[in-house]
Amino acid sequence: MAVDEAILTARTEGKVPNTLRLYTWKPSAVSIGFFQSLHHEVDLEECRNRGVDVVRRITGGGAVFHDSDGEVTYSVVVAEADLKRITPHSTIQESYEALCKGLLEGLKELAIAAEFKPINDILVAGRKISGSAQTRRRGIILQHGTLLLKSDIRTMFRVLKVSKEKISDKLIKEVEERVTNIYRETGRELAVEEVIGALVKGFQRALGVKLKEGELSPYELSLAEEFKHRYASKEWLELR
Repeated sequence: MAVDEAILTARTEGKVPNTLRLYTWKPSAVSIGFFQSLHHEVDLEECRNRGVDVVRRITGGGAVFHDSDGEVTYSVVVAEADLKRITPHSTIQESYEALCKGLLEGLKELAIAAEFKPINDILVAGRKISGSAQTRRRGIILQHGTLLLKSDIRTMFRVLKVSKEKISDKLIKEVEERVTNIYRETGRELAVEEVIGALVKGFQRALGVKLKEGELSPYELSLAEEFKHRYASKEWLELR
């Protein structure tokens, strides 16, 4: 999360180009939205017992369980002015749709037919496979979200504040019917590298750009190191 904010900050200062970042979480983690209450959303004892990290995002939205083996996370940092070349009347809703098209095109590379559902979800045959969140600073958009490779609903229920009495095989089955993942849709376990390659092609096609692989700049690395201390602090985590 510190790296995503570092890229956003550097972009607002004109020191880096628009950036697509693709990554996974090690170890697994729960991220909560900026406006959420930590103690209402997360079972901290269960997270400690399972070695699951907890972090607060700068974007809104709900609590998300990031399985280290079960998803690819993307972030896009782009100037609103540049995005308007694709969607001239880009409201927040339209910007979600424009950027999520990169996910749709990436899934198409994997032979998965998906659709965008406002405000910020990607569905396959009515089942959610991806969700996203945004924040904006000084004309720059940060949008990030997850793309599910596999689903571990049982662990998700344990680390989030779901009443233990309510957790049942029936409830898990109901949730599994509302979400899907790449393994379920393709019938095979894809390597993370293959999924990332498909997303790169998808975002290039959706945004009409040629992506150039790069590294974080020294400035971004220094910002990330600075921000990391805030994200790791009790004050930030218990902000609400």
